[in-house]
Amino acid sequence: MDAISWQLLFEGAWATLWISGIAIVLGVTIGLVIAFIRMMSIPVLDSILVLYISLARATPLVTLVLFLFLSLPTVGLNLDKNLAAIVALTLNTSAFNAEIWRTAFIHFPREQKEAAEAVGMRRWTYFRCIMLPQMWIESLPALVNEMSFLIKGSPAIAVIGVVDLTRVTNRIASVTYEPLSPILAAGLLYVVMIGVLLKLQSLAERKAKRLAR
Repeated sequence: MDAISWQLLFEGAWATLWISGIAIVLGVTIGLVIAFIRMMSIPVLDSILVLYISLARATPLVTLVLFLFLSLPTVGLNLDKNLAAIVALTLNTSAFNAEIWRTAFIHFPREQKEAAEAVGMRRWTYFRCIMLPQMWIESLPALVNEMSFLIKGSPAIAVIGVVDLTRVTNRIASVTYEPLSPILAAGLLYVVMIGVLLKLQSLAERKAKRLAR
């Protein structure tokens, strides 16, 4: 491949990164909020959230992307293709993240809450300073696993015209009639992105262990 092809691939990789990155941050945060609300056991609201989680997890990502981009304009909601991609990825990953966080809530030691209440610690202070940091470390492998699945599933956004890494790869292959080289290069870039994510996970876990000593 020539230099122009590599430049296009890097631009596509950057589009994949920033769109997936925004969806990851929003998905982790929204998932935490959903899990927190579910732990409050409000019947009607809990039923709505369970339905949302079930639908979001069961719906193929490409179907969700197409629905947001093609169906919403019929009710007056016109989303830019990049925005539609971010919303679709966020809706998908937040549902999975919600279950990861809920599992962390369920298995968090009750004794720590009782100890915090015994010394008069406020609920928000307990959650922010004691509960959340431990939940984050315990849930990190599962959260990072979901992040990697999101990045690997992000090629679904190419169907609505988002110029991500996969769409760029297809364009190069269709112009050069040599599909193997751009596909291998794109695969390498995906491996690098996932590898960096896993490396950051490892660094975060090591830092957490040092702080816990």
